[in-house]
Amino acid sequence: MPLHSQLRDRVERRLREYCEDHIPERVRHQLRLSYKIRANHVTLLEGRPAIMDSAKWVDIVVAQFRFRPKDSMWRLYWADRNSRWHEYVEAGPTYDLEELLREVDEDPTGIFWG
Repeated sequence: MPLHSQLRDRVERRLREYCEDHIPERVRHQLRLSYKIRANHVTLLEGRPAIMDSAKWVDIVVAQFRFRPKDSMWRLYWADRNSRWHEYVEAGPTYDLEELLREVDEDPTGIFWG
C-alpha cells in the first residue's frame, strides 16, 4: 500500500532536505544522496560516478525506512552484501521518521555508512 499523499509529501520534503544538507557543495560532483519511494518503502541511496564511465552514476543502498499503515510506525532496515534487507534491531519501530534518520546518521554499528 502506498504512502497517503500528505505523508508522502512530508517524507519527500524531509528527505530532500536531508540529502541536500549532508553533502557539501564542493564534493557534489563526486558524491550525492538521493532517495526512492516505492509503495510504503523509502530507500536512501548514495551515488558516486562509475569507475569506468564518470558520466554515469552508480547508486548504493544505504538504508530503507518502511512504513506500516496498520500501526502507523516506521521501521529501519539495512542491506547485506546480497542486497537483502534486514530489520535493524538497534532501533525499534517509531512514529517519528526523524528518529530513524538520526540513527542512520550516528550509525553506531557501522552498518549504514561502513
